[in-house]
Amino acid sequence: MRHFFILLKHELRMLFISPPTYIAAVLFLSLMGFLYWAILRGMVNTPSEVLPTVQFFSIFWIPVFFVVPLLTMRSIAGERSIGTLDTLMTTPTSRVAVVLSKFAGAYLFYMLLWVLTIGFPFLTQKLYPHAAESGALLELAPLAGSFLFLATSGLLFISIGIFASSVTRSQLVAGMLTFTTLFVVIIGGQQMGNLADTGGQLSSWVVATVNYLQIFEHLDDFSRGIIDTRPFFYYASTTFLLLGLSTLVIEAKA
Repeated sequence: MRHFFILLKHELRMLFISPPTYIAAVLFLSLMGFLYWAILRGMVNTPSEVLPTVQFFSIFWIPVFFVVPLLTMRSIAGERSIGTLDTLMTTPTSRVAVVLSKFAGAYLFYMLLWVLTIGFPFLTQKLYPHAAESGALLELAPLAGSFLFLATSGLLFISIGIFASSVTRSQLVAGMLTFTTLFVVIIGGQQMGNLADTGGQLSSWVVATVNYLQIFEHLDDFSRGIIDTRPFFYYASTTFLLLGLSTLVIEAKA
């Protein structure tokens, strides 16, 4: 474990001095700030029963598509391309510690970006006190449920990026592979769910399985305060699988 924490400290330091990290952070906060403002403006023009927090986190997939590739594409591919990964493999550090440290560093920064979005409702409350009189901007239950979903699903998203970075030495290829896989998992899963719901001849277990894999379905449950253990198992098991495969790929290419 000592090697893991040393590597994690190094990984976090590299993230904080890496230009792509700040590009991802600026793009993320700018985009999410604009979308939050657009949601509030839309609710003023067209009142809705859906809380602004629920609407805000329902578009989580938009920043995920570019933040996760930017955070993970250099994690292993970048080090392999400049030769530092080979040097690291000659030390007593285990492959598992290397993969876990890179995963943990990217995951912590990913969650930090989402935590910063809590400032949006507080800023709105400060600048426009009348907009926060109903308390809807900081409704605790959907806010806590949504962040629990982000923390849980983020395990899968970051592990996808780490695995994509482990199979190539090109950061560009790793980023494109991460984006494509995320698109298939998030949007493809939603479309499969829509087809399953409209396909009357499909078996009930097929429909149940497809719905179980739907990420948007999980967000809907979490934001309403419905905490089910099945999504936790899905995200955790898939994360362990991808990180295990990443370790095997590094060992095979070492």
